[in-house]
Amino acid sequence: MGTGDLESYGSNKNHRGVSGGPPTGGSYYTTSTPYQTETSSDKQWTSWLVPMIVVANVAMFFIIMLVNDCPKNHNSSLQGDCVAKFLGRFSFQPLKENPLFGPSANTLEKLGALEWTKVVDDHQVWRLVSCIWLHAGVVHLLANMLSLVFIGIRLEQQFGFVRVGVLYLIAGIGGSTLSALFIKSNISVGASGALFGLLGAMLSELLTNWTIYANKAAALFTLLIIILVNLAVGMLPHVDNFAHIGGFLTGFLLGFVLLLRPQFAWQERHNLPVEARSRSKYTVYQYAFWLLSLILLVVGFTVGLVMLFKGENGNKHCSWCHYLSCVPTSRWRCDNQ
Repeated sequence: MGTGDLESYGSNKNHRGVSGGPPTGGSYYTTSTPYQTETSSDKQWTSWLVPMIVVANVAMFFIIMLVNDCPKNHNSSLQGDCVAKFLGRFSFQPLKENPLFGPSANTLEKLGALEWTKVVDDHQVWRLVSCIWLHAGVVHLLANMLSLVFIGIRLEQQFGFVRVGVLYLIAGIGGSTLSALFIKSNISVGASGALFGLLGAMLSELLTNWTIYANKAAALFTLLIIILVNLAVGMLPHVDNFAHIGGFLTGFLLGFVLLLRPQFAWQERHNLPVEARSRSKYTVYQYAFWLLSLILLVVGFTVGLVMLFKGENGNKHCSWCHYLSCVPTSRWRCDNQ
């Protein structure tokens, strides 16, 4: 997953700028990847949901640019000419306004970007979901969709479209909720919260299904490196790392709930007569993580949504948390908290 993380798009409010389908049968893991399991009975599902999500996001971006219509709605005397004017109404805002080759902040806000005042004061709760399907520019869209294909197809092949779809949507909402709690002056768009949810689910799936993996250390190391690199990128300006963190935590907990697999010893004994089976399908720690994660999810969403709709500012309860989204240096300022 590259730098295509959910962008915090905008600055302050006086100046807006960029800130289970049926199993297919006999498909098994045969390559020696870090995620290879010790059993050869893993069926793969046909992946269709993730490609559909990609198509939906691309189609939505075309609609965004159609509505944006830079040549008609942009005043070139203030911020320069539209970029790629040969595209007509699909041309991009000036790079000074949006360096990601995309629309204006006003267009994104009109079409459902996440904005604190709209959600809290105007009760537009739907923005917690709609913002997941919007992107700030071509760069943002390509990076996120490539990441989704890389992460999502593997998960859908293993666990089916129902569980992956639930993961994607709820993790996206979790990311939007945390973002709205901590970032009040910007608008946020993008699928990165949902993508980080899939990453979090991959990590918890590895931990809860530990006995079935052949290359445990390699798989864990690879995942941790990917996660840490992307969280570090989220500390750059104009990137909404709170959406990443919220999505990751939501997906991590959901992975323990939705992605359980029978332990390896049970799979080995599964074809024996019933009286010869001495192991349960799942381990005690799998059940324990399932229950604990479910409780934390319910409590977390309840507390987060109650705080949000009461108009709470998360920064007042955590004076250092803004550093999780942007770390100021001599090269850039963090003026979007």
